[in-house]
Amino acid sequence: MKTKILGRTGLRVSIVGLGAAFVGIPTPNQAAVEYPDESQDRRTGKPHASYMDDELGVQTVHAAIDAGCTLIDTAALYGGTRSERIIGRALRERPDLAAKCTVTTKVGRLAEGQDYGFDAILRHVEASQQRLGLDKFEVIYIHDPMGFPMEQVMGKAGALGALRKLQDDGIVQFIGVAANEPETNARYIETGEFDAVVVPEAWSLLNHLAAERILPAAEKHNMGLVIATPLERGLLATGPVSGINYLARNFSAVCLNHVSEIQVLCRDYDIPMVAAALQWCTRHPQVAATIPGARTPEEAVENARAGDVEIPEAFWQDLAPLVRHFEIGVDR
Repeated sequence: MKTKILGRTGLRVSIVGLGAAFVGIPTPNQAAVEYPDESQDRRTGKPHASYMDDELGVQTVHAAIDAGCTLIDTAALYGGTRSERIIGRALRERPDLAAKCTVTTKVGRLAEGQDYGFDAILRHVEASQQRLGLDKFEVIYIHDPMGFPMEQVMGKAGALGALRKLQDDGIVQFIGVAANEPETNARYIETGEFDAVVVPEAWSLLNHLAAERILPAAEKHNMGLVIATPLERGLLATGPVSGINYLARNFSAVCLNHVSEIQVLCRDYDIPMVAAALQWCTRHPQVAATIPGARTPEEAVENARAGDVEIPEAFWQDLAPLVRHFEIGVDR
């Protein structure tokens, strides 16, 4: 698969990684059940851990790496720590694959609540080490600090201070931030303190919020960007499907019709739309990778193959007039 450098970290990663928030959830329809919160299903209140199948999750991780994904993104929040446990088991069972990939995780937000204090972050990192079976991390992100005073999160007695200590101790190589709210992400990026950023809800063929503040700040500080939700809950993988409820997204009829136009262009060039959507994100110099979610081995392989498709420059030129920002209602 194609690879890029993750900003000032110097790490080389595949342009398509594995987003593991929903790994091992056996469902045939990705778009219809893409939950807006990574710890529980809002419709039932059930934690995602209750849906996750460990064996299926392990197979999905193996399939992703075998298919060329060298970046796996998870968090203690996902599945109430179950995502980390599944990945840890997958790496233990296939040490040959473990040697090929970078696993990133996030701290500060757990299923039971948020805590960005110094001691809490040290505990979170230690617990993630145990679940993942990793002594050291290339990248750890401060997770979803929305609604918390930035000076506390960034202070010596806060999350950044704790991660700086772990950096000095050689446990963490690079420090990042990952906020599900673009405005919060932008404020943290603009400090210049972080090496890498996970960017959800802000960069796709349909959503250009990142162009306002996130991309300029990342360029200024040479931060590596990893794009989450690049497929807009599956819409940019399948195109509009009748009867689908794209949870956490309110797509207008104009937007859906526009996606159909993109789909026609992709068919004319015999290019899977999922490949166009993912590779468009990484055409920006600061964007190193996308991390579309995969629940099953089949989804993981499809996503990985999308990162290996050769797309001619003529396609990008023809696509350019169809690339535009829509005001997509995102329920957080």
